[in-house]
Amino acid sequence: MNPPNRNLLVRVVTGLTLTPAVVALLFYGGWPAGLLLAAAAGACALEYAQLTSGGLGPSQLVSVLGAASLPLFATLWPRAFAGPAFWVVAGVFYVAWIDHLLLGPLAEAPTHSAHAVTGCLYGGLGIALLAALRAGADGPAWVIVALVITWGNDTCAYFVGRAFGRHKLYPAVSPNKTWEGFAGGFLGSIGGLFITRLFFPVLRPLDCVVLGVAGGFVGPLGDLCESMLKRAYGAKDSGVLIPGHGGILDRVDALLFNAPLVYVYVTVFRNVLP
Repeated sequence: MNPPNRNLLVRVVTGLTLTPAVVALLFYGGWPAGLLLAAAAGACALEYAQLTSGGLGPSQLVSVLGAASLPLFATLWPRAFAGPAFWVVAGVFYVAWIDHLLLGPLAEAPTHSAHAVTGCLYGGLGIALLAALRAGADGPAWVIVALVITWGNDTCAYFVGRAFGRHKLYPAVSPNKTWEGFAGGFLGSIGGLFITRLFFPVLRPLDCVVLGVAGGFVGPLGDLCESMLKRAYGAKDSGVLIPGHGGILDRVDALLFNAPLVYVYVTVFRNVLP
């Protein structure tokens, strides 16, 4: 078996092993789902810290803990966690600046402090909004919507790109992505939602079209932004936690952008959260 096919097999086996457990916990909801999402957010912030700072000093540790706390606040207060979230991010900001003021390196203090805040938000905000979706009305349905527009896009883009990809999408950031794969992923987001609607009647045809189209654009942007981050620091993967997929950030990069999209749509246009 050649390396590309072997890697594909590892990706598929890992996905089939982990996905049911993740979906089951999210369906169960409550603290099990909140703790799962907190662990994911903390892992994302940790990988960000390792990429950008090369270690885990006091400010990076506070950033990781701050990111992990955001989904827990969202689980407790799905529509009112903005207040606690503000104080978490403010705490990370002040701790990071004081940390580097006292311990240095002084020349890099602004950059490392900014990374601490960004890592907290990057790792925690999107996942916290996913937790808020789960804690709200019809929570399982809207969480599945966020997952489907992400995974449907990712899966179809991967296989269509492998089979038909000829024209590079953004080679300076992600050399393997193609416009053909982008089109396949776009259709995967929309088609996946119409299939999801068969199981969740709360999802209307208009929802499928609007969220499928929006997710078909927003999700790939999240993927490209994470690729930009890795390229800036010369990394192939954000981590090694998930066999065949790299790190947590490699797996949820598009979801970190799609979850806020679904949250805004549900709260503003559907107004179905409590």
